[in-house]
Amino acid sequence: MTDITVADADRGNWVDTHAPALWRPYLRMMRADRPIGWWLLLLPCWWGLALGGAVGGFRWGDLWLAVAFWIGAMAMRGAGCCLNDIVDRNIDAQVERTRTRPIPSGAITVRQAIVCMAALCLVGLAVLLTMNGAAIMVALGSLIFVGIYPFMKRITYWPQLFLGLAFNWGALVGWAAQTGSLGWPAIWLYLGGICWTIGYDTIYACQDKEDDALIGVKSTALRFGARTREWVAGFYAGATALVALAFLSAGMGWATLILAGFAAHLAWQVRLLDPDDGSGCLHLFRANRQAGLLVVGAILLGALL
Repeated sequence: MTDITVADADRGNWVDTHAPALWRPYLRMMRADRPIGWWLLLLPCWWGLALGGAVGGFRWGDLWLAVAFWIGAMAMRGAGCCLNDIVDRNIDAQVERTRTRPIPSGAITVRQAIVCMAALCLVGLAVLLTMNGAAIMVALGSLIFVGIYPFMKRITYWPQLFLGLAFNWGALVGWAAQTGSLGWPAIWLYLGGICWTIGYDTIYACQDKEDDALIGVKSTALRFGARTREWVAGFYAGATALVALAFLSAGMGWATLILAGFAAHLAWQVRLLDPDDGSGCLHLFRANRQAGLLVVGAILLGALL
């Protein structure tokens, strides 16, 4: 089994420096050396969970739910990456940034990747079964988007939309886990998260524009072209407005003003965005962990006040 560091992982990350050599290819395929992915999957879950608590009251069991979503996000993000890498293995071999991933580099076989994916799905299922029936039913609805997302870049210039549909489903699950049902605040959060994802994943996709154009892979970064900054600004504005609408529909009223930090962070990203600067785009993409945490903080502060 070949031990090859993935191109866009931070040098000196814990997988490369501390993980057993036999585990490293699997951890890299799960993106354990690049935790921003599971953060971006987890944060909408925490949005829904926190907003549901702000409406119905927080309980000690919410601490377990927060941890459960954290474990589930890491497991299901890893499983999704396994599926993505299996489907994209031939494309990844042609892209400079992704050719060192475990499958195209030969560090892991497709069969091994399937076994890893199945094990991670079982972990995610075990965590999900500790939640209420409403959360379980809502969560199962996400599987269609998880399954079709890896194929969208071959079909449409909007694969980022389908990523948003999958990645932000946790806002609905978090709300359902807290309240036992769905409601408009959760739906507005979900729609706001989709706009947020289209924005940040367009920034991420700017790194691969040249390779994608050569091999025929589609993305919003290619679709938006010279107007990428304007499009990202528009989606970020939509994300802010929809999350504010979720606050208002949850009865938080003036507490929506606390979202100014989230709006300012997204505006900062747009101001610095240079679609032709790959390393800068990666930095801005990763900064969305802080952006998402600002929403969590705004909900908790709003509930406290």
